[in-house]
Amino acid sequence: MSLLDDLRWRGLVYDHTPGLEDHLASGPVTAYCGFDPTADSLHIGHLLPLMGLARLQRHGHRPVALVGGGTGLIGDPSGKRAERTLQTLEQVEANVRGLRAQMEAILDFEGEHAAKVMNNADWLTTIPLTDFLRDVGKHFTIGYMTAKESVKSRLDSEVGLSFTEFSYQLLQAYDFLVLHEREGVTLQVGGSDQWGNITAGTDLIRKTHGEKAHGLVYPLVKNAAGTKFGKTEAGAVWLDPERTSPYRFYQFWLGTDDRDVIDRLKSFTWLSREEIEALEAEHAEAPHRRIAQKALAEAVTAMVHGPDGLAGAQRATDALFGGDLAALSVREIGEVFEGVPESAMPASAFEGEGLEIVDVLADAGATKSKGEARRLVQGGGVRIGNEKVDAERRVTVADALHGEVIVVRMGKKRVHLVRLER
Repeated sequence: MSLLDDLRWRGLVYDHTPGLEDHLASGPVTAYCGFDPTADSLHIGHLLPLMGLARLQRHGHRPVALVGGGTGLIGDPSGKRAERTLQTLEQVEANVRGLRAQMEAILDFEGEHAAKVMNNADWLTTIPLTDFLRDVGKHFTIGYMTAKESVKSRLDSEVGLSFTEFSYQLLQAYDFLVLHEREGVTLQVGGSDQWGNITAGTDLIRKTHGEKAHGLVYPLVKNAAGTKFGKTEAGAVWLDPERTSPYRFYQFWLGTDDRDVIDRLKSFTWLSREEIEALEAEHAEAPHRRIAQKALAEAVTAMVHGPDGLAGAQRATDALFGGDLAALSVREIGEVFEGVPESAMPASAFEGEGLEIVDVLADAGATKSKGEARRLVQGGGVRIGNEKVDAERRVTVADALHGEVIVVRMGKKRVHLVRLER
C-alpha cells in the first residue's frame, strides 16, 4: 500500500496539492511539520502530525520537525478566536528545549532517513526587517493574504486581527522557503487549519525559484460528540510524564468512546489494517469487553512512555480493581484514587499496637460515627488495602503503604485515604 493509500484508509487525508502522489513516488522526499513551543511539552494534539512525519519516514522519506522558536514569538492566528498572549524569548527558548526528547520517542534520528529537529529562530530572529519585506513581502498582495480563511474569519470578528498575527503566514511561508533551500524540503504537512499557511509557502517557492512544492493536511480530530479531541476536565493530555502521568495517559485512551475507538486505532497506532479490522470485528461482537480500547491504550502508551511506562500504568489500573497496591508509588496511589476523600492523622497514633479499625474510620471522618463504622466492619464490608478486616483488627504503621498512606475501602465503591503526618 502506498503512503497516501495508507493515509486515506486511516482517514488522515483532508487535502493535498495536485501531483503529490507522483512526487512521493518519484523517490525519497524531505518533508517538514511545524510545532509551536507554547509549552515545554507536546500534548496529544501534536501526536497526529508527529506520527505523520514518522509515517513518511517509514515509507522511505526524510522528516524535519521544525520547532517555532521564532514564530512562537508571534503566534499563529489559525483556528484562534483571539490573539495569543505573547511569550518572552526566554520562555520560548525553554519550551524549545523540552520538545526534542518527546520527538525521539516517535521519530528515528539515525540511519539513512534520519529525522532532524530545526528551530526557525535561527533565521527569523536574524533577518533584517527591510530584507524580509523586500524578499518575501513583495510576493504577497493584501488581497491574497486577506482571502486566507484564518485571516478572513478574524477580520470579520469583533476581536479583529493585529498586524503581528497578520504577518504570520509570511513567516511560515519563509520557513518553507528556507528549508527548501537548506534541506531540500519539498513537502509541508500539518492540520487542515494550516492549509492557508502551507499554500503561501508553496506559492513563495514557485515565485522565487520557479519550483514545485507540495502540501498535505490532516483533518482536525474531534470526538463523536463533536467536542475537541484531547481536552479533558483536567485540561490538556501531555506527553511529558511529569505533566500527565503514564497512568492518566493510559486511562485517557482507555476511556475512548465506542464510536471513536476504531478511528483512534487507525490514526494513533502502528497497527496494520488486518490487525485493526480484527479488533473492529471483536469490538462489534462484544463492545462491553473494551478489547479495542485496551489495545489502543496499550499501543499509544507504549509508544510515548515506553514499556516501563505502560507496565506502571497497567499496575496502577489493576490496583484500582483489587491488584497489588504495594507495587505502586505514593504518587501513583494518589493518581489512582484521585478525588476520593482523604484525611490526615498523626503517625504516632499508629505506632505500637496502633488503633482499632472502628476508631480509625470514625476519627478519620470515613464514617459519621463509631456506630456506623462498627456496622460496616461487622457486615464484612471494610478492607485495609485489599485485606478484609474484622472489628478486632488494629491498624498500625505497617498498614501504611510506603509508611505514608493507608487505603481504606468500604463496600464496592467507597474509598478513603488516611495520610500519616509526622
